[in-house]
Amino acid sequence: MDDDIGRLYTDRGIDGVRPRYVMPLIRLGHSGPMTIRALAEDLDVTHSAMSQTVSALRREGLVTSVPGADARTRQVQLTERAKELVPFLEAEWRATERAVAELEEEMPYALSQAVRDIEKALAKRSFRDRIERHLE
Repeated sequence: MDDDIGRLYTDRGIDGVRPRYVMPLIRLGHSGPMTIRALAEDLDVTHSAMSQTVSALRREGLVTSVPGADARTRQVQLTERAKELVPFLEAEWRATERAVAELEEEMPYALSQAVRDIEKALAKRSFRDRIERHLE
């Protein structure tokens, strides 16, 4: 599904955008500059994961960093190019949600339910622990 979304971007002439970039870009578009920590907390991902995403966004020319409230912090902000992309990315996000809902109607078992069931099972025992058990 991510590959198809990526092809959609490419077909529309949007280079350097991957599906995992969309929520941070949309959030920054609505909230304005944020620290990596605040962005990670807002999107419920680890600081490390968001730091990697921000580095990738910077390489693609979608964000820059500016001084924060004090000398110890930096804030991430959208470039003009990214600001121009946000309306399309929001439309794509809504269209993707509708497409997933449509797909779920065709399936005997909802994808969203499968995700919830996997999360519940992983809360009992992590995926890492499961892998470790099979390595023994």
